[in-house]
Amino acid sequence: MFLFSNFCDRILTKKGGILIKAIGIIAEYNPFHNGHLYHLQKIKEKYKNHVIILVLSTNFTQRGEASIISKDKKVKIALTAGIDLIVELPFPFATQSADYFSYGAITILEHLNCERIIFGSETDNVNDLEEIAKAEINNPDFDKLVKIYSKFGNNYPTSLSLALKDLTNKEINTPNDLLGISYIKTILKNNYKITYETIKRTNNYHSLELNNNSSATAIRKALYEKKEIKEEVPSYTLNYLQDLHFIEEYFPFLKYKILTEDNLLKYQTVDTGLEKKLKKEILKSNTYQELVNNLKEKRITENKIKRMLLHILCNFTKDKANSLKEVKYIRILGFNNKGKNYLNYIKKDINIPIISKIKRDKDEMLELELKIQAIYDILSKEKLEEKIFPIKWEDL
Repeated sequence: MFLFSNFCDRILTKKGGILIKAIGIIAEYNPFHNGHLYHLQKIKEKYKNHVIILVLSTNFTQRGEASIISKDKKVKIALTAGIDLIVELPFPFATQSADYFSYGAITILEHLNCERIIFGSETDNVNDLEEIAKAEINNPDFDKLVKIYSKFGNNYPTSLSLALKDLTNKEINTPNDLLGISYIKTILKNNYKITYETIKRTNNYHSLELNNNSSATAIRKALYEKKEIKEEVPSYTLNYLQDLHFIEEYFPFLKYKILTEDNLLKYQTVDTGLEKKLKKEILKSNTYQELVNNLKEKRITENKIKRMLLHILCNFTKDKANSLKEVKYIRILGFNNKGKNYLNYIKKDINIPIISKIKRDKDEMLELELKIQAIYDILSKEKLEEKIFPIKWEDL
């Protein structure tokens, strides 16, 4: 496995002469399946003594969907799988395009003194991904080419892929590789010390069929259709697949919001012109997917449409997005003893607040996160309360 050429071991802390290092994972676990388990096992095989930190998307995801299970269930599954420390990726990063998503997650890992990030990749060629990331950052023709291809009616991911092929003669259009490029760009642009490594992805992201090594997309579809998925996920995941949340079930609330809102343009990712189409198509649409299909255009991806609808549902405005561009705290969702010890070792080196228990005096981003939790819980059959087990920082 290739390691970044400028790699230099980061000594996080030393106790009794033992160096303690951490590996970062960024994931949605929607839900945690056999491919995720394979990824985790490969990391543990190679880095037996490292702490594994997970930056977790919680209530809603980067594709504009609802997490099918609540964050507390995802945390319990991750701890059972052997992850040592789980922290939250806040909504403003978790539900936006790849570059925003990557910036939030990688910056959190940098604050946590993470040595490297290891991510799934379709090509499993980190040299190519690094070359493409550098081309995006350093080549002045990149943005020009993207704009040219966009003018021909291509959506942004297609325009980006075509521009990169022109500049590097390499074609990358698969989701994990594109996200990996964004991770690398974030690290390079911000001079972060984190290094990066890939693990070969073992399933087909686009496949909607169950095959014992299914993608999360296929598993969610099967669950929505009430099909059996016990061969697709570890047994401990099965224990938490109750009270499922699907974005389709939020449609009545979304429809009400669109019908009664006078200014849809104020919401993040609602572009000029789309607000009129939204008002028109919502009257013709009886389901969430029908609305998505009615809004589709060649120049707009389905994921962008879904993110736009999610931002409307959650009252996430452009003003709010502009004021919440930086990571200002780290919220701990769960840990085992190894993760607890790691936090104890590094907490003096972390220069932003670490939040483990909600207090009255809340950060603006955390205030938003609690509102998003309440929106997510509209469909919950469980008691509406702060479900994550309380962690007292003084106990660490």
